[in-house]
Amino acid sequence: MSMIKIPPMNKEEYDELIKQNFIGRIAFKGENYPYITPFMYIFDDGFLYFLSTRYGKKIGEIKRDPHVAVEIEKYSEDMSDYKFANLQGRIIEVEDEKDKKKIKEMFVKMIKDRNLSNKVRAVIGHSPDEPIQLILEEDRTMVWKLVGLKQIVALKNP
Repeated sequence: MSMIKIPPMNKEEYDELIKQNFIGRIAFKGENYPYITPFMYIFDDGFLYFLSTRYGKKIGEIKRDPHVAVEIEKYSEDMSDYKFANLQGRIIEVEDEKDKKKIKEMFVKMIKDRNLSNKVRAVIGHSPDEPIQLILEEDRTMVWKLVGLKQIVALKNP
């Protein structure tokens, strides 16, 4: 018997996977061990953007070494259908105020369009009881961008 290799996805396929989802995992190098954490993301057909709180281990990891791997996956409960993309690059803070506002607007729209629970706001430093507009009006979050892609590995079930 010969070994079956998991086939790669083409760009259109992995772009579609990325567009369909909104949660990915970012793997940081870590000091002694890798550090992996989930993030909500937005994809604008060019870049992945992330929102985060202004505190936590991830901030120190990014400052220490911005090289990351981002993994986005989709699979059926019985694993008869599965896909994943692993993007390797650097994560940088978006500092331009106009860009930050635009990206935050995309996040607010995504949260509304996907009818996500108000509780999701806590992962970006906002109370579930607060109006969603505060994401735009207050500066509680940091905006990140994945740049300098070095490699994309995207595979799907045979």
